[in-house]
Amino acid sequence: MNKKIVAKITIVSTIVGLMIAVQYNTMQQPTARDTRDIWEIRQELSEEKKRHSELLSEISALNKIVEEYEQNDAESQAQLLKNTVDSLAQQTGITSVSGPGVILNIVPASELIEFGYRIEPISPDLLIRLVNEIYHYNGLFVEIGGQRIVHTSAIRDINGATTVNGVPIDKSNLEIRVITNSYEDAEKLYSYLYASSFRDEFYLDNLNLVINEAQSNLTIDEYDGDLTNTYLVENSKGD
Repeated sequence: MNKKIVAKITIVSTIVGLMIAVQYNTMQQPTARDTRDIWEIRQELSEEKKRHSELLSEISALNKIVEEYEQNDAESQAQLLKNTVDSLAQQTGITSVSGPGVILNIVPASELIEFGYRIEPISPDLLIRLVNEIYHYNGLFVEIGGQRIVHTSAIRDINGATTVNGVPIDKSNLEIRVITNSYEDAEKLYSYLYASSFRDEFYLDNLNLVINEAQSNLTIDEYDGDLTNTYLVENSKGD
C-alpha cells in the first residue's frame, strides 16, 4: 500500500478516535444541573429585587438632593451642603449618631456554666454573620462592645481572642447597639432576629443571644481611631 495512503488513513483514524473519546467523556460527565427548587429560586429572586429597590431608593434620594441644590438660593445651598457633610460624617463614623434601634447582648448560657461547660468568646465568623444580617435587615450603624463599626473595621481572631478594630471583646457580656432609619425598621429588625435561627447557633457555642425590644432613641459614639483612605488626597492649597 502506498505510504501516503497509510499516512492519510492514520490521520483520519486519529481524528475519529479523538472525537469518539471526547463524546464518551461528555456522556460520562454531563454538565452539572441546577438542582434548586422553585422556592429557592423565588427567594433568591426576591433578594435581588430587594437590592434593586434599595438602589433605586438611593438614586431617588440623590436626585432629590441635586434638585434642591439647583432650585434654592446660595444661602439654602450652603445649609444643604452642611446637612450633606453632617450625614456623610455620621456614615463614615467620625461623629456620634442617635436614633431608634435595638440592643443585643451576648452572654454565657448560665445553665451550661452550672454543669461545668467551658465558655469561649464568640467566634469571629459567627459575629461577622450576625453583623451581615443586621446590615441586611436595615441596620444603619453598629457598635460592638463600644467599638463603632466603620468601612475599615475588622473582626478577626488575634492570638486566640476575638477582636473588633483590633480590641479584644468582653466574653462575659458583649453588648451590640444597632441604629436604624426609623422605629418601624427597628421593630422589623427585632422581629427578624427574634424569629431567626441565630439564637440556636449561639447556643451551640454555649452562649445566649438576648434580643431586646426596639427603642426609640439610642446613641452610638464616634469611631475611636484614625480613618484612612487610599484614593483621596487633601488639597492643601485650597483651590
